[in-house]
Amino acid sequence: MSTTAGQAQDRRGPDPGDVVDERGHLTNLAYRLLGSLAEAEDAVQETYTRWYAMTRRQQEAIESPGAWLTTVAGRICLDVLGSARARRERYVGAWLPEPLPDRTEWFSGRSADGGADPADRVTLDESVNMAFLVVLESMTPAERVAFILHDVFRYPFPEVAGIVGRTPAACRQLATSGRRRVRDAKAAAAPAAGQAALVRDFKEAWEAKDIKALVGLLDPAATMTSDGGGLVGTVLRPVEGGDLIAQYLIHISDKAPGLALLERTVNGRPGLVAQHSGTTVTVAAFDFDGGRVTRIWAVRNPEKLRPWTEPGGVSGTEG
Repeated sequence: MSTTAGQAQDRRGPDPGDVVDERGHLTNLAYRLLGSLAEAEDAVQETYTRWYAMTRRQQEAIESPGAWLTTVAGRICLDVLGSARARRERYVGAWLPEPLPDRTEWFSGRSADGGADPADRVTLDESVNMAFLVVLESMTPAERVAFILHDVFRYPFPEVAGIVGRTPAACRQLATSGRRRVRDAKAAAAPAAGQAALVRDFKEAWEAKDIKALVGLLDPAATMTSDGGGLVGTVLRPVEGGDLIAQYLIHISDKAPGLALLERTVNGRPGLVAQHSGTTVTVAAFDFDGGRVTRIWAVRNPEKLRPWTEPGGVSGTEG
């Protein structure tokens, strides 16, 4: 009787629930590969479109639907990365990865249409902090895919090879090159509690327009990069040097009276959210070294701030 039941199960093919359950994994993978929540969701949607376009017989012939979905999503992301390079060359100003909020700091974690927000599916860890994602942007598409699949998601090189379209040996070399880029760019991370305290001190100095305090919190060689995408006003080139960054921040405060600064988790690390009249206008991520702020990434492009502004987004009150 158990054999008959097993044969019946085999005839039924892949469990639809199991296929749907792969969405979280695919979103996590695609966001790390693309650095854009919108592009990641599009890649995942395209992956499922290809799955449901197959006949039932074709689906049943696939031994591991999860592996098939991962392979297809990886190849789609590889293609997107190739075309994204050309698009980002035409991008107005600096292009930064799309910042992610912490689900526990949301009202509900639901999108405007009532469905689960894609950002809610992304696990916040060291592989999504802004510093890490910015380094990934310096990699070639194949390098990035091989590195993320192997070093972050622990896929063996033979499986990586099937996605990237290279030999396992070539994928090993790609991952090694990506690992070297990350290692060379990595600064000594401050303890989590120290990061939060630094961000709080930074927020208070900015609110008080205390330029001396800001300069003291910034590394003399600090850099601030802003991404407005040509849709809002911002500096098009990085601001370099603690003194100039402090002056620029005070200038922003003077131009936008009533700007509210909120301490929020940005891509898994302490950051700041700036709101004006209840609308999120900037999300700032930080990098630290030696007890000072070394990098600021300020995302102002409204298209990248939707998870922070739509219903279910970040709360406008301090907790």
